[in-house]
Amino acid sequence: MNDAWHGTELAWIGLGSNLESPHTQVSTALEELAGIPTTCVLAHSGLYRSDPVGPLGQPDYINAVALLRTQLEPHDLLDALQVIEQLHQRRRIQHWGPRTLDLDLLLYGQQQISTDRLQVPHPYLSQRSFVLYPLAEISPGLTLPGLGALFDLLAQCPMGTLNRIPV
Repeated sequence: MNDAWHGTELAWIGLGSNLESPHTQVSTALEELAGIPTTCVLAHSGLYRSDPVGPLGQPDYINAVALLRTQLEPHDLLDALQVIEQLHQRRRIQHWGPRTLDLDLLLYGQQQISTDRLQVPHPYLSQRSFVLYPLAEISPGLTLPGLGALFDLLAQCPMGTLNRIPV
């Protein structure tokens, strides 16, 4: 490995959008992740269409998962993700409500983090097909800290109406 990446950690980011051209929002955000300082995008899943979670009457979501290698500490990475959300005019009006862009720090290496601002692994990760299936696409043999093997989590979380968008 290049010395420039000494002291790095792998981080998995969940992306989602259901407002203002969701496909474009997620695709653009995937590109913008590469602009985070001391961070590179190693891989990302395809795009998936999912039913909304939360208040009724929302449009469907477009989701993806990206794998990053970063030198940023978890809270600094969270700050960088929130900057990208703001570039997409993210408004936090309603819990689980519609949004232009949602970037979630799903996993940070094998760390378990619990602070007022950040929970890693991300809460509900093990129950969300729109996270688990894209995650399995890029990291199929992953073991999630405190949650177990991704393979086992997939067996307990049916794909349901989730579908991968053809390229």
